This record gives sequence, C-alpha cells and structure tokens, in this order.
Amino acid sequence: MTPASSLTTALGLSALRGATLAEVDAAAALQHRTDRKYLLPLDQARAFVRLLADRHHVLDLGGRRTTSYISTYFDTVQLAAWRAHVQGRRRRWKVRTRLYAEDGLCRVEVKTKDGRGATVKHALKVPATAYGELGAQAAEFVDDVLDASGIPVTARELTPGAEIRYIRAALADLDHGTRVTLDSHLTCHHGERTAALDAAHVLVETKGSTRPAPADRLLLRLGGRPVSLSKYVIGQSLLTPGLPDNDVRRLARTHFTTEATSVPLLERTPAA
Repeated sequence: MTPASSLTTALGLSALRGATLAEVDAAAALQHRTDRKYLLPLDQARAFVRLLADRHHVLDLGGRRTTSYISTYFDTVQLAAWRAHVQGRRRRWKVRTRLYAEDGLCRVEVKTKDGRGATVKHALKVPATAYGELGAQAAEFVDDVLDASGIPVTARELTPGAEIRYIRAALADLDHGTRVTLDSHLTCHHGERTAALDAAHVLVETKGSTRPAPADRLLLRLGGRPVSLSKYVIGQSLLTPGLPDNDVRRLARTHFTTEATSVPLLERTPAA
C-alpha cells in the first residue's frame, strides 16, 4: 500500500462526498484567510473527518483523494523570513516554489500577512521544470508582491533553503466557504539531513475567516489545541546548525525525528 492510499484508508476519506478542484476553488479558494493549525493523533484525525462528513466534501482528482506536495522555500543568507516568523513580526513573509507531484503542476507562491494578521497568498503558475528556482518571470513576480507588501527584500537576495514534502487531503465546506487540510508523511530536508513528523500524528489546518469555524469547534471537542507550527520554520530550526533555540523548535523536537539522509532534493530532479 502506498503512503497516499494508506492515508486515504487511515482517515476514512472514501466515505466522504467528493468535489472537483473547480468546485472547491469556486467555494473556498481562500487566498486571504486565517489559518489555525493542530497536531492530532491519527485516531483523533479519523474521528474528526467522520464528524465533518455531513458538511464537507473531499477534494477528488479523478478518483485520487490525496496529493503529494513538494515545496522549496527561499530565504536570505541571514534567514530574514525565518527570523521574522520566529520573532512574531507583523510583516512576515514566505517565498516558495510548490510542485503538485502527481499532476506535474508547479507554482511560485508568496505568502504575507495583512494588518490584522490574516494570511494573504499570491501565486504564479510556472512550468514543472522551473521547480526549485526563481527565473526571470518568477523573480519579477516575487519582487512585485514583496514590494507591494512593504517588505524590503528582493528575489536577487533569496537562495533555496529547506525542502518540505508531505501528502495532503483537502476538505471543503462548499456552503460556508471554509477548508480543512490534513497533512501526513511530512518530512523536511536541508543539506544532508532530514526531519520527519512521527507517523502517529497528522497536521490539521483550518482555513477561513478570523472567527473560528465549526471545524475548529469540533477540534476543541476532540481535545485539539491550536499550535504555532510552520513547516518551513521547523525545517530550518531542526536542520540548520547554530540557530537559536525557540518555542517552535522545542515543539518540533516533541514530534519530529532528525537524521542524515541520502534523499536528493527535488529541485535537482524536477518532475516532468
């Protein structure tokens, strides 16, 4: 059984009604949103999905109910993006290239925060062969978004950092325009080292307005509590020697293992 099919089985995704990507995007694209994250044991995540089944559809891509995500994050030599997140600055930002592995689709994405702390995501489609790099078109896009957000960083200053891989299931409440994602098999890669989320937990994210959604209230009933957990920040914190200790790092050590790895970074061998 593949990791993707095992996640589908473990979460009981086959029991949910399916929705196409067009239906999910029309109802809950959520490029401007508030994210809340939870680390749930796998059995609680399955119970959570079961409780969502009457209001949520699962994204179904031709019969496939999960997608493998591969993202390379870019940062300055001084790790300005990492430090902005760790220090809780209002003007936080992330730049990444993201590959949807099974579909061979790639996007350059820039995430910033607005004045109220909500996430604003901007995306540019690029060829899959451009994964892991910022070419001329991508660099211009990144510069325009960062400049408009008042962030004094240019694409020329950015280099590839941690690479994050995981398998995601996406659920959407088509009537209320909110989404829930569940990520498993999460690994972070940098240099010759890797960090992995323990297989007994799933990272759950709710994406909606500033007010908690019904999904958040269900998570509280199940014992879930929001956590401050950025995949990129964890990757850099655990795998880059000499970074100062911080709360995110301590949380990561509770649920992640680190080791040397021979797995090549995907930006060296992008999918066709």
